[in-house]
Amino acid sequence: MGRIICCGLGPGDPDLMSVRADRAVRAARHVAYFRKKGQPGQARRIVDGLLAADVCEYPMEYPVTTEIAFDSPDYVRLLAGFYDEWAERLARLARAIDVVVLCEGDPYFYGSFMHLHARLQGRVEIAVIAGIPGMVGCWNAVGQPIALGDDVTTVLMGTLAEAELERRMRNSDALVIMKTGRNLTKIRRALESAGRLDDAWLIERGTMPDQRVARLADIGAADGPYFAIVLVHGQGRRGEATE
Repeated sequence: MGRIICCGLGPGDPDLMSVRADRAVRAARHVAYFRKKGQPGQARRIVDGLLAADVCEYPMEYPVTTEIAFDSPDYVRLLAGFYDEWAERLARLARAIDVVVLCEGDPYFYGSFMHLHARLQGRVEIAVIAGIPGMVGCWNAVGQPIALGDDVTTVLMGTLAEAELERRMRNSDALVIMKTGRNLTKIRRALESAGRLDDAWLIERGTMPDQRVARLADIGAADGPYFAIVLVHGQGRRGEATE
């Protein structure tokens, strides 16, 4: 019997992979990873140059990404079928071999593998290797503490309704806003309505060679990169304050 080993790769810089993840990647003989059709895949890019020369690769190509609305019935149907198919394929492979599934960030934190994880329960042995979440790499890129003292930190999805975004932005100290992309204009409006726009940062491709860090207020309205996170730092107890 083999196993499925989901390997958290961290935020993007290969140097930020854990020792355990590095060992698993270098020892892998069968590797699966998600990617958009026609693209190499972010997880695969992170491990470029680390894989064995004779490794067998299994690119899991999404049938749809941003072409249709994520909450439409067609999107849900297509993605469910995709995850069903790959859960079956990976379960069959793992009857005899170990398969390393690559995952950006930490698999348990909004990782795509979790859709397979749920489908594979009781069918095959699964191991998960923790990784540094992408948002950690992003707030390190800004160079400021994201939260201190008794700050409350909230992680939001840019896909939420604008009114819901604004409400939660008002009721938290530090903010991490993921799934920006086409939602960036909506996120900007919500931050402005909540009085938080001037404190917001956009981090594009955090920790990667083409990383960009800028204040969101200075970014053009149409500039919504896919691999980006918006941060608003909390203002907890600082400087001379003591715990």
